This record gives sequence, structure tokens and C-alpha cells, in this order.
Amino acid sequence: MKGFPKLGRLTRARKVSLVLVAVSCVSLIAAFVVGVSDNWPGITLCYIAATTFILALVHSGRRIRNFLILLGMGLVGFPLFAVLHNVFYALGEIAKDIAIVHHSMGLLHAAFFIIAIMFCPAAVVIGAVGSVVVAAMNRRRQMSNEAA
Repeated sequence: MKGFPKLGRLTRARKVSLVLVAVSCVSLIAAFVVGVSDNWPGITLCYIAATTFILALVHSGRRIRNFLILLGMGLVGFPLFAVLHNVFYALGEIAKDIAIVHHSMGLLHAAFFIIAIMFCPAAVVIGAVGSVVVAAMNRRRQMSNEAA
């Protein structure tokens, strides 16, 4: 098959990304099999899915700046998406009589709620932990270069 890379030709970072995306998909499917409505195991599996998905996108980053940007995006994104969730919920309630608008607003307020509740906390944790880990690795590398 032309155009598709062979599995052996993938870099290590891409292999790790694919494994993390697979774990994310499996945990999301498991969450819906278990059920997420007032069910702690299902909700935990959703958080694992969101965390591993974000981790798949940023795990190969070696710069503190990128993890700090992710941390800031998570911190700013939570209140922003929470407000957008409430705005679209209110607009949906106002437009109850217009079915297409009501359902569109319902879809948007649910999407922004999931982003605010699932993805933003995961981004904050990964951004904070990633920046600390990369800073420690850079400091360790710098100390070993000075000793040599």
C-alpha cells in the first residue's frame, strides 16, 4: 500500500503517541460500557481518556515553555469554557420554541461542559507536572555538562 508508513519506520515518539491514543480510546469505550452517570469508575475512565489524549499530543515536548503554555491554557480555559457552557445553556432555554436552535445550543453547552470539566483539569496537571519534569531534566543535563 502506497502512502502508508510501515510500523517499523515509525519513530519512537510516534509509537508512544499511538499507544497513548489507543489507551485513550479504550478507556473512553470502557467508560461508556461501565456508564458515566453518577458512576465513579466511569467518570475516572473518562478522566484517564482525556489525560492520555492530551499526553499523546504533548509527551514529546522538551521545552518548559510548551508545558507552561499548556498549564496556562488549562487555567484560563476552565472558567472560559464554564462561562460558555452557561451562555449556550441560557440561549438554548431562551430558544426553546425553535427546535434546531434549541438542539444546537444543547450540543454546544454539552461540548463546552465536557471540555471544561474533563480536558482543562487534565491540561493543568500535565502542564504542571511536565514543566517540573522538563526543568529537572534540563537542570540535571546542565549539571552533568558542567562536571564534564
